[in-house]
Amino acid sequence: MRLNSYIGLLKENKAAIMHLWISNEGVTKILKHYEIKKEFFIKRFAFEIFDYYISILEEKNSIGDCPAIDDLLEYLSGKNIGLDELFVICAGFKNALIEFVYNQDIHSYELQKEIIFIYEKNFESVAKKYTRSLIEVSNRLAVSDHLINENIIMSTTDIDGIITSVSDAFCEISGYTKEELIGRSHSIIRHPDTSKELFDDLWETIKSGKIWYGEIKNLSKEGRSYWVEATISPEYDKSGKIIGYSAIRHDITYKKESQTQQDIIIEQSKATAMGEMISMIAHQWRQPLQAIAILIQKLPLEKLIDGNISDETLNTVVDSVEKKLSYMSKTIEDFRSFFNPNKEKETIYASEFVEKIRDMMAYSFKVDNINFTIKYENDLKIDIHINEITQVFLNIINNAKEAFDQKNMEIKNINLEFYQQNDNIVFEIADNAGGIPNGIIKKIFEPYFSTKKNKNGTGLGLYMSKTIIEKTGHGILSVSNTENGACFRIVLPVK
Repeated sequence: MRLNSYIGLLKENKAAIMHLWISNEGVTKILKHYEIKKEFFIKRFAFEIFDYYISILEEKNSIGDCPAIDDLLEYLSGKNIGLDELFVICAGFKNALIEFVYNQDIHSYELQKEIIFIYEKNFESVAKKYTRSLIEVSNRLAVSDHLINENIIMSTTDIDGIITSVSDAFCEISGYTKEELIGRSHSIIRHPDTSKELFDDLWETIKSGKIWYGEIKNLSKEGRSYWVEATISPEYDKSGKIIGYSAIRHDITYKKESQTQQDIIIEQSKATAMGEMISMIAHQWRQPLQAIAILIQKLPLEKLIDGNISDETLNTVVDSVEKKLSYMSKTIEDFRSFFNPNKEKETIYASEFVEKIRDMMAYSFKVDNINFTIKYENDLKIDIHINEITQVFLNIINNAKEAFDQKNMEIKNINLEFYQQNDNIVFEIADNAGGIPNGIIKKIFEPYFSTKKNKNGTGLGLYMSKTIIEKTGHGILSVSNTENGACFRIVLPVK
């Protein structure tokens, strides 16, 4: 009696045999321990292994040549399942076949012997493959561990923050050796600039079993500051008790240094803008101061001619001086508010905002004979950081003024138009100064790029303008040439 005589019976009862296999106590325990779902194991591996076993009986395949078993071995090696546990899983299939045959009242020693023979031959091949697979996985892990150790800034500590292990990358960035770090508190690399509040939050988070993310400034053995982006998570024992913490870090020192340089650029830009504002104030005040001087001179002149000063003349002079002083006061308030720190957005009508721009530049437009027009059809309420966005508009307008001066233009036009586009408001500032040469139009937003002939320009204006629009306004600043000149386009979200 041979097993291949029962191929049809085995095929018909495939599900029953799978149930017997997966219900084996040893198999169930292993699957549960490694969190392998029974349904997944059956559909992904068991059915194919059964079909392979049938193909051996049908003499379609030879023992030890099963792709499904190869996939299973690779999967199990990734779970770090031992060879003894693999033996239990494979033996479970053999026992399921024997139990099924017995349940069918087929009592044959030869039949059971054949089942065991196929199992033993097959497991011999499986064991060799699995051992080879484990070695390959081990080698791959060794390579991975080496790469991680060399490149990832890692450390582990006990529950009190005492270092228990560090990677080579950790040693490299901190300047300490492993011997100097292990057994010491993590505070060995703490930078005095790092606030107590940050560490209080860090410890409160990880002690509660949560993962902490954040940026930390550290201090190397040589006294060099460096920044890391850290992820710190608790480690647990089998009972679920926290026994320590592991941390993975990413070096962001370059990013932080770049931010510092960016802050310096911003301050330089503000200083330049302040100088321009002071110049504007001087221009705005020149005319009313001259008028006040003329009015004041009128009083002694009238007394000299008429012998006294009439009440009418005195009241006229006082009223006129008050109006001029009120105008000057309003001017200084407008410019003073421009330099006040303003971190909150304000809601303002777009028309009111652009009129403020016109008022601030009014005297300059008059002196330089610039025709400044504002065009819009529907007014819009916008939420913006007024002072910062104002700086952008003034910078673009001043660039147009300088272009007019460089080209000695007689007719000078600057047109400011705004309109709604979907959920955005679009401002277009266009001049008739001839445009920007094609060779440099793509460079004008780069830091320190300047086209000013006197070379006194910092080149920060348009770079900072683009930075403000993108970072503060969450919008877009672009430029293109029109038929008559340059057109700067500012797109800002309405809300």
